[in-house]
Amino acid sequence: MKIGYKLFAEAYDPKEIVRQARKAEEAGFDFVEISDHYHPWLYSHGHSGFVWSMLAAIAAQTTTLRLATGVTCPFIRYHPAIIAQAAATTAILSDGRFTLGVGSGERLNEHVVGGGWPSVTVRHEMLREALEIIRLLWSGGYHSYEGKHLDLEDARVFDLPDELPPIIVAASGDRSAEIAATQDGLFATEPSREVVQTFENHNGSGPRYCEIPLAYAEDERSGAASAHNLMRFGLTGWKVQAELPNPINFEAATALITEDDIRRNFPCGPDPDRHVEAVRPYIDAGFDHLTLMNAGTSPDAFFDFYADELAGRLIGSG
Repeated sequence: MKIGYKLFAEAYDPKEIVRQARKAEEAGFDFVEISDHYHPWLYSHGHSGFVWSMLAAIAAQTTTLRLATGVTCPFIRYHPAIIAQAAATTAILSDGRFTLGVGSGERLNEHVVGGGWPSVTVRHEMLREALEIIRLLWSGGYHSYEGKHLDLEDARVFDLPDELPPIIVAASGDRSAEIAATQDGLFATEPSREVVQTFENHNGSGPRYCEIPLAYAEDERSGAASAHNLMRFGLTGWKVQAELPNPINFEAATALITEDDIRRNFPCGPDPDRHVEAVRPYIDAGFDHLTLMNAGTSPDAFFDFYADELAGRLIGSG
């Protein structure tokens, strides 16, 4: 069982994100995971730094902490050749501590280059091709590729790490879980035993990452208020999250979500038993890399809470 911390890059500026990564290492977390966004979800977030710059800085300022993207869409906004190079460089800079998390993306981030927003079926086809291109470039030498959606012309990644980073794939249903089974691990945001079983039934192996929303605070009320400000978009569901183009759309989609809704979906406040209870369904579903996503009032207070109250309980519960 490994416990990680989600770096909320949409809610904090890049220097603060790097600082939080250092604090996460000091608090005893095994890894940090960071999203690869162009836009924040909500106007109240106000940030969205370039993930590859932040990862490089984190790699330079930590020693044992593993790093992961949670997750990168390796097509549309990027070409997979760029992600192959970026991930290889990050693996070198982190001395092999990097995991490449990939997925089929959100319109929120990918529409910015004017390439349109394909259907989920097409995005899964593009993801498969992107993964083939990344693996091809990681094999060394010059390569070309002609796919249904993506092409590569006479390209080579010159700096490759001694050990290639594992690739984990975000999944929310059968088709994406099947893609994950072709790679090194699974990533999910819901405690779905069905997704894990599909992954395993298609001979998937390796780590199974998940994100678990929490809202630590001195009292339940302030925790719920903070989570409402930072994480109410999470209650819209993945189909909505993948399709809306801008923060203004998420502001509208979440206008009727209340703090009572947050309390029903997040453990809010200082009670460690409630937070452990929220984690249990993910363990029962078969996830072994638990990423804690704190939407509470203070990151530093959460690091202390994790070190003093949660770490022992979570490791013991696994």
